[in-house]
Amino acid sequence: MSSEPSIFFADANERQGSFLRRTFVVGGLTVLGVTALVGRLGQLQVVQAQEYATLATQNQFNFRLVPPPRGLIKDRNGVVVAGNRPSFRVLIVRDETKDLDQTLDLLGRLLPDTMERRRAIIRDVNAARKFMPVPVKSDLSWEEFAKVNQYANELPGVMVDMNEARYYPFGGAFAHVVGYVAKVSDRDVKAIRDAGKDPPEMLFNPAFRIGKQGIEKALDEDLRGVAGGNRVEVDARGRVVAEDVGGSRPAVPGAEVVLTLDADVQNRALEVMGDESGSCVVMDVRNGDILCMVSSPSFDPNLFVSGVPTRIYRALADYERKPLLDKALGGTFPPGSTFKPTTALALLAAGVDPEIKVVCNGAWRTGNRVQRCWGRHGAQNMHDAIKNSCDVYFYAMCNRAGVDRIRDTARELGFEHTFDIGIANQKKGLLPSTEWKARTFPRDPVWHPGETTSVAIGQGAITVNALQLAVMTSRLANAKKALQPRLIKSVGGVDRPSGAEAPDLPFKPEHLQLVRGGMIAVANDRSGTAYRQSQLGLGDLQMAGKTGTAQSRDYGSGPRKSDIWALKDHNLFVAFAPIDEPRYAVAVIIEHGGKGGATAGAPRAREVMRTVLLKDPDMRARIERPPPPEPTGPPESDDIVAGAAPPPPEIAEPDPAPRPRAPRSGPRPYYSEDPR
Repeated sequence: MSSEPSIFFADANERQGSFLRRTFVVGGLTVLGVTALVGRLGQLQVVQAQEYATLATQNQFNFRLVPPPRGLIKDRNGVVVAGNRPSFRVLIVRDETKDLDQTLDLLGRLLPDTMERRRAIIRDVNAARKFMPVPVKSDLSWEEFAKVNQYANELPGVMVDMNEARYYPFGGAFAHVVGYVAKVSDRDVKAIRDAGKDPPEMLFNPAFRIGKQGIEKALDEDLRGVAGGNRVEVDARGRVVAEDVGGSRPAVPGAEVVLTLDADVQNRALEVMGDESGSCVVMDVRNGDILCMVSSPSFDPNLFVSGVPTRIYRALADYERKPLLDKALGGTFPPGSTFKPTTALALLAAGVDPEIKVVCNGAWRTGNRVQRCWGRHGAQNMHDAIKNSCDVYFYAMCNRAGVDRIRDTARELGFEHTFDIGIANQKKGLLPSTEWKARTFPRDPVWHPGETTSVAIGQGAITVNALQLAVMTSRLANAKKALQPRLIKSVGGVDRPSGAEAPDLPFKPEHLQLVRGGMIAVANDRSGTAYRQSQLGLGDLQMAGKTGTAQSRDYGSGPRKSDIWALKDHNLFVAFAPIDEPRYAVAVIIEHGGKGGATAGAPRAREVMRTVLLKDPDMRARIERPPPPEPTGPPESDDIVAGAAPPPPEIAEPDPAPRPRAPRSGPRPYYSEDPR
């Protein structure tokens, strides 16, 4: 029996109700969707219309940062020593060029020297932010500028413009003290972040330059200024299609910095240093202003602005006379005999009678050690010992003060200090002491008397820099204030404090006068160690000074002189002038000069001092003052009549006969306390 499938049909009313329910749900959802869409459109077009109009405008216009002109650096007389000059340059925008290699090939035909920097250019372009122009070459000549412009249509992504580049008109004269600017490195950005600051946006502009040394580095934030911006219209791909001049923001130039330096003195100092390695510092002994701070040999800081070639940098860095080192602040040397005025002050503070005489036979024995003097000076008191630079006198007397008192006196005169002059990288040098000996040499912690003899004449472990020598000389010349050196006169029109705002020196006036008298004798007594080299030739203006020769090595029993530059002695000279009204102090260090302080240092100090004095209006008026007229007419005395014989000349009384000396049974003593 076969069975047939059964077909069941729902009720017609049930099918119709199901359809109506589905229609109602779909229709409701449609109405809700349309309502939401209409509401959202209303919100966008009515409620948020202004907000989105602003965002649309911002998408259409972009700001491109414009680095501000760097602040000028001037000398005390308003002469620009670091300025800005116009510079044509060619740039590449990575996102606007289809093939960077092809573009560089075409550009290399127009500017062949860009091929040498091809790898560096590619690295800079790839590291730049989106649509950021990257400088390819600066300081284009007019011919190069015109040539690139002529083929601009064939060089997609290449553009030329004119900007301001840093310029140092005096070249090497201010290279160390003013410093230079160069490209921002990753290390610079990291240093800013390590200091807890956010690096400003303009630091990432490939054309921006940051201070790397000297004043440029120390006052970089003041000199930077505030970046501006060009408001440009861009298309959907971010390419510039127009510039909105009205919406641009001008850059604010950096602050102007005025230094206490004098450009004429600075140039003259570098000139007289010649090929020698060393430094020269000049200070105003009335207020502490630094008029000159030169390190030699120097370098041209303009090379570093656009990027110094590697071969030139290596030549500068490898040269044994170290032109990149600031020897005025970062080079320390034994002071030699220029330290003897400091030792003399320490002896006076210890109560030593300056009239005690020491007999110099050319050598002094301390225990088993014999130390030589550069001459045989005979009986010497303190004045004579400074004038003649007698080592034996200071060998014999130094332990009456002791090394710790000598160190304390030296610190009061400015040694082993760094000064707040606005420049870092100063080296303090070293003043040995008993505490230093115990800390440094634990196997032999006791200070021995023979070690004081070396310190007393500026040798041994003691080291100083040229600025410290100038400060010492300025304080001795001032004789009242512990002057502080000042290099920065003002920043942005705001004056920095004067160096004369300092405490008084802790020395007795008569002690300072005695030491100054010895320095006056050095340069003005015919038997002084620098008499011939210290004559200024400026009327009645005279200079006081102190010579110094410092060994750079222990020669032992070998030959003292050497033809090898690095083994020669250092030569030093310090001075102040005029002696009756001190105004200026100078310190000169000649590294490995191989001569003497009087031969190598004094003539250079004299020439620099002449320049300083001739620039001072008061001193120049004194130099140009005519001499008093010679007396004319008959003699005023009534004791002389016409035709009478002239009066007999005065006859000096003969010296008393010397006392007979008892025969000596032992060696001749090295010192005598006979004040005569």
